Formats: sequence, structure tokens, C-alpha cells
Amino acid sequence: MFKKFINYCKESYNELAHKTTWPTRSELINSAVVVLTASLIIALVVFVMDFAFGHAMGWIYPSVN
Repeated sequence: MFKKFINYCKESYNELAHKTTWPTRSELINSAVVVLTASLIIALVVFVMDFAFGHAMGWIYPSVN
């Protein structure tokens, strides 16, 4: 059983070190910028929708003070 675990670790290292293609620094930065931009746009859309629905609900159901 211990031999299988050692073999698994060796094969995992071999795959990560020799068979995997890693992105270049510029590709990684470009991908991060795309993800950050998309996240900010989605957050802005959710904020605007929440703000609009909040005001619409305040108009439909005014609070009694």
C-alpha cells in the first residue's frame, strides 16, 4: 500500500513537472485582468439592481413613521 502511494506521488510530480503547460506571466496577468474586470462589472450590475429594487419597494410599500 505504501508503494502505491509513493508511485502515485512520483506520477503526480512527473505530470506536473513535464506534461503540464503552465501559462506565461503575461497570459496569467491578462487572465487575472479579465476576471477582475468581469467581477467588477457583475458587482456593479448587482448593486444597481439592488438599489433600484430597494427604491421601488420603498415607493410601493412606504414605511409608516
